[in-house]
Amino acid sequence: MPLPLAARPSRAVRRRSAHRPTRRWLAWLFAFGLAPTLSAAQTTATPAAPPAATSPLVSRSAMDGVLFYQLLVSELELRQGDAGLAFQVMLEAAKRSREDALFRRAVDIAIGARAGEQALVALKTWRQTTPKSREAAEIETQMLMALGRHQEAREPLTSFIDLTPPEERAGAIASLPRLVLSGEKPEAAAQAIDDALKPWRAKPATRLAALTAAAGAWLTAGNRERPLALLREAHDADRSHQPTALLALELMKDTPQAEVFVTDYLATPTPAAGVRAAYVRRLTAAQRYGEALAEVGKLTTGEPELATGWLMQGALQIELGQPAGAKASLLRFLALKEAAPTPVLTPPIAGQGEDDEMADKPDDEVRAALQRSENQERGQAYLMLSQVAEQLKDYPGALGWLEKLASLSGQADSASVLQRRASLLMRQGQLPQARALLQQMPTATPEDKRTRFMAEAQLLRDAKEWTAAHTLLTQANAQVPDDTDLLYEQALLAEKLLRFDEMETLLQRVIQLKPDQQHAYNALGYSLADRNVRLPEARTLIEKALSFTPGDPFITDSLGWIEFRLGRLPDAVRLLGDAYRQRPDVEIGAHLGEVLWSMGRQDEARKVWREAQGRDTGNEVLAETLKRLKVGL
Repeated sequence: MPLPLAARPSRAVRRRSAHRPTRRWLAWLFAFGLAPTLSAAQTTATPAAPPAATSPLVSRSAMDGVLFYQLLVSELELRQGDAGLAFQVMLEAAKRSREDALFRRAVDIAIGARAGEQALVALKTWRQTTPKSREAAEIETQMLMALGRHQEAREPLTSFIDLTPPEERAGAIASLPRLVLSGEKPEAAAQAIDDALKPWRAKPATRLAALTAAAGAWLTAGNRERPLALLREAHDADRSHQPTALLALELMKDTPQAEVFVTDYLATPTPAAGVRAAYVRRLTAAQRYGEALAEVGKLTTGEPELATGWLMQGALQIELGQPAGAKASLLRFLALKEAAPTPVLTPPIAGQGEDDEMADKPDDEVRAALQRSENQERGQAYLMLSQVAEQLKDYPGALGWLEKLASLSGQADSASVLQRRASLLMRQGQLPQARALLQQMPTATPEDKRTRFMAEAQLLRDAKEWTAAHTLLTQANAQVPDDTDLLYEQALLAEKLLRFDEMETLLQRVIQLKPDQQHAYNALGYSLADRNVRLPEARTLIEKALSFTPGDPFITDSLGWIEFRLGRLPDAVRLLGDAYRQRPDVEIGAHLGEVLWSMGRQDEARKVWREAQGRDTGNEVLAETLKRLKVGL
């Protein structure tokens, strides 16, 4: 069957490592939405180009007059738009010469003409002619998997692994999860890979790679149970295996049982800094700030010259109310950056190959991207140092850090900078000027309006101007209707003004609009518990909130407070203790101290209260608790 006409192929030739086989077929697959979900470097492919003069398709020994004529005709016909004839001539030349490069060129021509079946014909002919060609087996596997013909792909996949040199086989196996597509039947693709890898799980040299590759394939397909079992087997075989830990980090988002594989890896003698950094990010995302700070402390101790670790540590110290420690960490980060800029610490995801996103970029683009990354990190540090200075009531210092941030391109008028400037004005008694500054923020789109309203409302909340903040948010909800964040913020302010009916109506509306908004369930349940009313309903609401974010310290605090209201003191102190260890927040400490006090453990209660007071001497919840219980610290 003749091929359809094809556009002239691009002459751009991408740079790639010499040991990696071509994947130019991916460009065609992308055009039809068939490409696998890979990293940026793995998915950016171009149509095949005519071979460069410095990289001949055929060796001198294989070239003769007939073959030269065939190559010339094929390329000329392709340039004239007759892809069908170009393909046929090139395939005949390949069969005649038995040259891999010519078979590859025939496949490229078919793919460029959007003729998948002809590409497969070329690949099958290639493999029959040169059965020891690893590249032919690999490309046929990729095409069949991309086309959803998973059972057909198992034979070339097995051949690809068999033909890979033993010293490279583990790496080749580790790359297989990229074959699982995000389109139809991803589990069938994962099953094909799992089945093909079973023999290699029995061999010591490839056992771990085969286990983690199969786990990665299932994880990409959206399955959680099968990867857990495979990773458990790999973990039991070798706890120091880094790909197991990296995949477990991905899995633990939805499967908490996978966390032990990560912590056991980090307990080995020489864990990779990148894995610990990724674990810190995962803990931070789960609001397990205390544990995250402990882990990042190990990172900065073990790798003191790693600048990014100090940046992460400073951010966590701010979150946990440790401004002095945060300042020291952030200054250390900046000092290291001045001495020797280092790239952002971001470990790869196991099973997704070694291709770097920047590998095929021109050098000037790589330098520009690295500079943007450097500026972004420095900007984060300047912004956080401004926040720290504000917490320490060093307002000139806070302004100075903002000036440094403004010196970075594109940072001067960002929403975060304007909010910090406004906060500094408010702290110095210039609330009208602070509001005027925020009102300069753009309002061209609903999102712009929402951002400005949220920023100004937060400013008024910090200034304890509850009525003004409530009025502002009422106006905001009229202009940007049914925005769940604005409704939620107005509900919290209604509670501050003791307008409980309004608060409940607003929170119920949030839940109606966004049934998985855990904060709305938590706020409503906590309000009921705090007022000691409708406690069974409050418990149901809090348990619903926890079902969305298990282990969230603030929601756990709410559940502990309900247990306290119900008189279940042992359960209350356990829950509140867990929450406070994860997130030593002042209000959680106030609750924990009150439960301990009611249990007669007054020394423990005072210790918790003193610690909490050291973080925020003006906290209203703690002050009210101490006043009500008539406790002096």
